[in-house]
Amino acid sequence: MTDSSFKSGHPAERVAEFAGSEHFARLFRDGMDMVEETASYLDGPGRDDAKAMGRAGALAYAAESMKLTTRLMQAASWLLAQRQVSEGDLSAEQLVTGQYRLPADDEPEELWPADGDVAPGVLADLAARSRKLYARLKRIDESLFDGGGSSEGARPVEDQLNRLKDAFGR
Repeated sequence: MTDSSFKSGHPAERVAEFAGSEHFARLFRDGMDMVEETASYLDGPGRDDAKAMGRAGALAYAAESMKLTTRLMQAASWLLAQRQVSEGDLSAEQLVTGQYRLPADDEPEELWPADGDVAPGVLADLAARSRKLYARLKRIDESLFDGGGSSEGARPVEDQLNRLKDAFGR
């Protein structure tokens, strides 16, 4: 099952289907594992990494760790809401009200190097992986809530060819 497999029916139907899928169960585990891994790093070795930096590096580290934490908490909240649907604690109809949607991740990606300090490898890896996870969840979010029952996107090559024909008057 791919991130865009939930394109038919009403959004609540897509949410219910997704929340009950093995795809979601794996994604939930991966997301929560990343939250735990990040918390362990930031509360442990990450503190030592930050202390070893100069002032500009330490400020960049603090900013990056706050962005990382915020991104992962938004992802975890989204995943937990989906899990509530799968466990029957929240109806799929309640989930499609919009309050559970993921916002765009508009943060700039690079703060480094900061006066010669480079991002600690673990922090850089966690930040990159969290951006990938968030982007994946955002695609799923859009597929679930915006995918609709339209045939648009069902046959992307044919749809694109039809748009080209329309644009050139054929």
